[in-house]
Amino acid sequence: MNAPLFKFGLFNFDVSLIIAFIIGIVFGFALERGGFGNARILAAQFYFSNMRVLKVMFTAIVTAMLGIYYLSVIGFMDLSLVYISETYIVPQVVGGLILGFGFIIGGYCPGTSVVSFATGRLDGLMFLLGVMAGIFVFGEMFPLIENFYYSTNMGSLTLPKFFDMSYGLVVFFVVIMALGAFAAAEWAEKKFADRNPENSL
Repeated sequence: MNAPLFKFGLFNFDVSLIIAFIIGIVFGFALERGGFGNARILAAQFYFSNMRVLKVMFTAIVTAMLGIYYLSVIGFMDLSLVYISETYIVPQVVGGLILGFGFIIGGYCPGTSVVSFATGRLDGLMFLLGVMAGIFVFGEMFPLIENFYYSTNMGSLTLPKFFDMSYGLVVFFVVIMALGAFAAAEWAEKKFADRNPENSL
């Protein structure tokens, strides 16, 4: 086994932060080049008229999943050493809904708002300021909601563990699901093309 590289001591914590920073810059550049710094493009997915976000993110998920799976199959990566955050199902569902509403209203998620701001968009700046204000409010309220925040702990849960299936079979089903989602996205874009917010430019 050779990976995860950090867990096998190929570099220390300080170097890992530098690597993470570089990966973040490259990821942000890729998002910007993909048009994800434009709120109109991002909001179009909620009108089913431009499903670029679904296509790109699903492609990234499937690519990463296939890569990690085959690296484990050939013995290069030890999956037991890959960090997985614990699942707190109810608070995470509530948080996801709040994030989703913010995404619909503002046209950005936290990551894309940074990309937008980096390219000089004022709406990205306003959204980013809102994110920081939300973080501050959450921090101040945390003692009041701490019990809820740590409720319904399901441990470090994965799809293979949850469905009691092999990793390979889960990967297969996710790939099939992605292909179905891509086909549905293509159909939706043709069906709802007249709803595209970009047409109002």
